[in-house]
Amino acid sequence: MKKKNNIFIAFIALVGLISCENLGIGEKEDVSNQGRIPVAIVYDIYLYVDDLVGVVPNGSTGLDSSRITESYVRNWVVKQLMTREANAYLNINMNEVERKVQDYRYAMIAYEYEKQMVNEQLDTEVSQEEIKQYYEKNKENYELKQNIIRGWYAKIPKGAPRINQVPAWFKSTSEKSKEEFRLYCVQFADIYHLEDSTWLNFDDVIRNTPLAGIPNKVQFLQEKEFVETSDNNFNYYLNINEYKFSDQISPLEFVADNIATIIVSKRRVDLVEKMEKEIYEKASSQKNFEIFRP
Repeated sequence: MKKKNNIFIAFIALVGLISCENLGIGEKEDVSNQGRIPVAIVYDIYLYVDDLVGVVPNGSTGLDSSRITESYVRNWVVKQLMTREANAYLNINMNEVERKVQDYRYAMIAYEYEKQMVNEQLDTEVSQEEIKQYYEKNKENYELKQNIIRGWYAKIPKGAPRINQVPAWFKSTSEKSKEEFRLYCVQFADIYHLEDSTWLNFDDVIRNTPLAGIPNKVQFLQEKEFVETSDNNFNYYLNINEYKFSDQISPLEFVADNIATIIVSKRRVDLVEKMEKEIYEKASSQKNFEIFRP
């Protein structure tokens, strides 16, 4: 038995080296199939060597080819058996099955064409003016679901050098102090954020810090501007320049990227609809199709 298995695996490996594009799905044995080499048979349905063309990707090793091809053959057998069982058990309308297969095939071909055309023609550049106009028209859709802040924060090991200077840097509004602190954070901070023009989710900022357990975050934000706290290993610094609460309208900057994505998605839909319309109208003008009315 082991010798037979080895012969089969060697045969499968040889088959797997064949490379082309088309795959067969199995056929009944008849005169037209004479000369073809069978690999497997399920009842009266054959799988031939040439049906395996393209199964193995180019560049695969001999062992990989053997495994891929053997797996394909086994799956083919299982699918044939399942199909036979389904036909015996169910009252299947084969015309309906064929229609669905054709619909799926057409949909896949059209999808690949649309994708190629979209990649070539879609304008993905969105101006700030377009984003602003969309925001102004749809503000009511951008109600915040969380508290957000603009400001600085940093997590610095307690043993870091000159750590006593950090509070002064944090409270300072001078560009020189900001730059000094930026260079300090690059060297010593475990985590830091110093882009005070960017809106941040407040819960993300305080997660895994002693501030995470704040009972009333709204009150905290209203009362605090500069916060310093610590645990056993780190000092945490937070400088809040501006805040907005959940249920308020989101600032434009916080949703700008999302709006740009929406605008591009709408352009994609419009482009596909335009393509379909143009193809239909061109074929209609050239009388390439006719719809028969009952």
